[in-house]
Amino acid sequence: MKILVIGSTGQLGSELTLALRKKYGDQNVIAGINKTLPAEELKRGPYEFVDVSSRESLKNVIQKYQINVIYHLAAILSAVGEKNPELAWQVNILGLKNVLDVAVANKIERVFFPSSIAAFGPNTPKEKTPQYTAMDPNTMYGLTKLAGELLCQYYFKKYQLDVRSVRYPGLISYKTQPGGGTTDYAVAIFYEALKTKSYTCFVRQDTVLPMMYMPDAVRATLELMEAPSEKLTVRTSYNLSAISFSVKDLIKEIKKYLPDFCCECSPDHRQTIADSWPKSIDDSYARRDWGWRHEYDLAKMSEDMLKNLKNIL
Repeated sequence: MKILVIGSTGQLGSELTLALRKKYGDQNVIAGINKTLPAEELKRGPYEFVDVSSRESLKNVIQKYQINVIYHLAAILSAVGEKNPELAWQVNILGLKNVLDVAVANKIERVFFPSSIAAFGPNTPKEKTPQYTAMDPNTMYGLTKLAGELLCQYYFKKYQLDVRSVRYPGLISYKTQPGGGTTDYAVAIFYEALKTKSYTCFVRQDTVLPMMYMPDAVRATLELMEAPSEKLTVRTSYNLSAISFSVKDLIKEIKKYLPDFCCECSPDHRQTIADSWPKSIDDSYARRDWGWRHEYDLAKMSEDMLKNLKNIL
């Protein structure tokens, strides 16, 4: 099996690429890069420049390495997308369509597309958001994720392209810096707690959002992609859940280890985005169809984040 990870230097891509290489071998997983050069870890295996705006660029890499499976992770995130909606549309939608078209033309066996809780909106039920529900995103990022889900389902039905997807909650990792998402406060707060013992959060203390620790996110992705096709009943994107907590809950957990930590909240434009998203997710379809179970709760995640960041900072 030959695997191409597009967006391999991003928050998810950098860790997923390494997990895939551990499972399938360094030489069998090609790290697709764009503007960001790969870290030393990623350089241990092959890496290639991939421009999702160019079908020729995609085709050349796919044919060079005889790719069978694509993980398409390249995207403009929510906060950045609001500053540059045109770029978000170009990368998130036109880039996805290029990937799907080239996948069909080159008989790719399987494609992964990451969606997000940003695909939901103000009229979505906030508690235990169901798999099938009102979806009216009010950001360009969310709009592109919802359109992307439907596009993936279309290619599955029309071209029998095996596209799989999950709606990630906010992802938390100690290995990569925040990348422009609305949930990035839940990453930045750990860095600043250790570096300066203070942090100014851009959403209110009572803001509750679904979150997931990166080891769970990587494992969920691998499990979905390894699941038998006949067991999958969702071809838009699976709801995916682990933990939900408020900023206040997170502060309390960090202060168990760093009692002098001080966090103030100064909500900005990202508060409106956060308010439009669910507080908790019903992922019963994922648990039923491919056996999804999360491992990290708030306490276990916080302990692991602080322990590992201390060795980095």
